[in-house]
Amino acid sequence: MTTVDALTEREPVDGDGPLLVAEGVARSFDTPAGPIAALSAADVSVHPGELVVVKGPSGSGKTTLLNVLSGLDRATAGRIVLDGVDLGTAFESQLVDLRRRSTGFVFQSFGLVPVLSAAENVELPLRLLGVAPAEREERVAELLEAVGLGAHARQRPTELSGGQQQRVGIARALAARPRILFADEPTGQLDSVTGRAIMDLLVELVHRDGVAAVVTTHDPLLMARADRVLGLHDGRLGGEERRRGRHAL
Repeated sequence: MTTVDALTEREPVDGDGPLLVAEGVARSFDTPAGPIAALSAADVSVHPGELVVVKGPSGSGKTTLLNVLSGLDRATAGRIVLDGVDLGTAFESQLVDLRRRSTGFVFQSFGLVPVLSAAENVELPLRLLGVAPAEREERVAELLEAVGLGAHARQRPTELSGGQQQRVGIARALAARPRILFADEPTGQLDSVTGRAIMDLLVELVHRDGVAAVVTTHDPLLMARADRVLGLHDGRLGGEERRRGRHAL
């Protein structure tokens, strides 16, 4: 498996301010029994070149937190500014553009298009951005090689194992060279060897190329390599356990 060298051609990140700022963020859902608070008064900031891991038991609100921070879902209360865009006041067209150009998302359930091949799934974000065919083909080949799936480019998701599908999802999330990456249990479906290789890829992408990342995980090895680890319990974010790197408070 190759390193991130072939995957990034980014300009250096200017400034030292956070790429993501969330203040007092809450998310509740209406049910017949009344509203349920999935997320309560969360505060977090993430800088370019910083890997922030969120840990917590199943049902603690980790996926809800990622969805809200990334703009895939709207917060019930609070304020989130992502790459200069206020998610609470942004039009849907602004959110769509933000997802295409600034963010990458690795879904726990893979989120692949079943009728498309592995290569076509990875290529999809580049098509949406209007990238030229030759550049798309080169980029897709580099990414699939980087996640160890160069020989599986033409296979559809149903022809791949769960771990292979997760790796396709990771490659797709990196396709458009996002400024910030959100990943929901990115190594949860991978064997230990592949998991370590994906960790290496994520850590190098963040620390060498200035990408910000917010990752949920139960993996202690990934936690050990994070700049910060935050605990999420009953929808409340806190309990910072590690404080490494130049942006640690």
